[in-house]
Amino acid sequence: MKKKIIPLIISTFFAMTACSSTEAAVESTSETSQTQTEAESVVAVTALSYEIDPEKPLVALTFDDGPNNTTTVQVLDILEKYQVPASFFLVGNNINAASEDVVKRAYDMGCEIDNHSKTHSYMNQMTAEEIAEEVSYVSDKVKEITGEPTKFFRPPYIAVSNEMYEAIDMPFICGAGCNDWDSKVTVQQRIDNTLKQVKDGTIILLHDAAGNSQTVEALDTIIPSLLDEGYQFVTVSEMFETKGIEISANDANLYTVVQKLS
Repeated sequence: MKKKIIPLIISTFFAMTACSSTEAAVESTSETSQTQTEAESVVAVTALSYEIDPEKPLVALTFDDGPNNTTTVQVLDILEKYQVPASFFLVGNNINAASEDVVKRAYDMGCEIDNHSKTHSYMNQMTAEEIAEEVSYVSDKVKEITGEPTKFFRPPYIAVSNEMYEAIDMPFICGAGCNDWDSKVTVQQRIDNTLKQVKDGTIILLHDAAGNSQTVEALDTIIPSLLDEGYQFVTVSEMFETKGIEISANDANLYTVVQKLS
């Protein structure tokens, strides 16, 4: 059975020895204070507050290429500012001891953590075994951090193959992008190209790669603009659930699925 890929068209359906005892005591106090501050920071992460009205238009923000301790954190700050969720498609090689806290923060806020492969390579040129390892690596890492495996997969470069369909037991997700991975695309272009594509059911494809400050800046216009237009932000899972659409990694006919959703 051929696994399902959700291509770009689905984005519009329904549409991270002290020298002295005194110094030691100071160090100990400092370390204790630092530990308490870090603990307080973790405790301070609370779930986003939002409700979903199925009668109102929905949009799903998604971000590729994280996690990191810079851009991903800035994105999370903006999501928290506007109290909207997103789905993060992680690259396994970017998950490390430092960025794990960022992933945990996103998850605790209520964001969805998804899969964008281990190495961000052209997986359509890989063997079935290599493909499976690329995906399982990320899913296992995410489960260690959040307690849950990844739910959806986005192919690097949106490059796919029959071997990928067979080896990856998750629905494939694409989205409406604005080429924000390209530094030559201005903030205003990112805003305009995103907003003009949005309709009820759109999955927006953006990138939180380290240093992508232009997308962070664009978000501070994209999100309030869509909120003003009456859109509700949801995770990818919430999008399908709210629309009453059951999806499976084992769908037999991609084109039948596309026709059903469009």
